[in-house]
Amino acid sequence: MAQENLEFIEIANTEELPVNERLFIEYEGEPIVILNLAGTLYAIGDVCTHDSGPLGDGEVLGAEIICPRHGARFDLHSGKATRAPAFQDIPSYPVKIEKGKIFLGIKK
Repeated sequence: MAQENLEFIEIANTEELPVNERLFIEYEGEPIVILNLAGTLYAIGDVCTHDSGPLGDGEVLGAEIICPRHGARFDLHSGKATRAPAFQDIPSYPVKIEKGKIFLGIKK
């Protein structure tokens, strides 16, 4: 996603998302989860494309999150569905930190 097509919106202070924790937000009606995994932030849509259930509480294995309901897997970097029963990708969002604040990249 080209940076010029993004608007970065402030989400939270960095201390609101400690290492190995998750922050659940909603932006324009879309549920999003931001994960802090060993100091690296990932942001993905918080809805499994298999059955529209919540995804953000799923187990993380390597660079994948596993849907807690039926075991579908998604790549945390790209949102790509990597294991059935999901075949449709989920949204992924760029995240950056500036001056102690977390920003989420949203398409303009």
